[in-house]
Amino acid sequence: MRVLLIEDNDRLADYLATATRKSGFAVDTLGTTAEADSALTTTHYDCILLDLGLPDVDGMVWLRELRQRGSTQPVLVITARDKVESAVSALNEGADDYLRKPFETDELIARIRALLRRPGGPLGLQLTAGNLSLNTSTREVTVDGALVEFGRREVDGLELLLRRTGRVVTKSAIEDAIYSFGEELASNAIEVLVHRIRRRLQEAGVEVHIHTVRGVGYVLTERAGK
Repeated sequence: MRVLLIEDNDRLADYLATATRKSGFAVDTLGTTAEADSALTTTHYDCILLDLGLPDVDGMVWLRELRQRGSTQPVLVITARDKVESAVSALNEGADDYLRKPFETDELIARIRALLRRPGGPLGLQLTAGNLSLNTSTREVTVDGALVEFGRREVDGLELLLRRTGRVVTKSAIEDAIYSFGEELASNAIEVLVHRIRRRLQEAGVEVHIHTVRGVGYVLTERAGK
């Protein structure tokens, strides 16, 4: 899952991005609303973390415009404005939650996950295919009920394939979903990632298969006869 952090304080942005990545999210950090608008035209984000005191446009104004454009992406406002009126205004303008600075990163992560567990959100679902199951909240993968160890990025890739079982997932879609802007990737990074996922699943005796669609991407299907 991918998060957009709009925060112009570079040190704070780096700190929050590091904590969020450690919790299993891909994070892009931007310092202005103009940069955010550009990113949103090309990239899907599961959640937006929005500071209000931005250098080009006040975050409250940008939030209003975002909702007027029809965006339904969850927005968590993070700000030093501590008056009740500010929180009420942000929520009325379309924010889904409001967190006052300073705060503990554990609370931030918990609030992100709570937003993504809401009806229609990407968390809180148990994804299954054959004897394979992935809990999208705990990030645990099981085969026949037995826990299988996966790396964070491997779980992210597997989740994307499970959500689109029977449909082709392009290499670019996998890259966009689990890697942040600026990350240097080897030309075969997605192939290596999928190979690791396949190996772990095969060793666990899984009843699904990840097919390669040459030149396009991958598709996960249940094995015939299962």
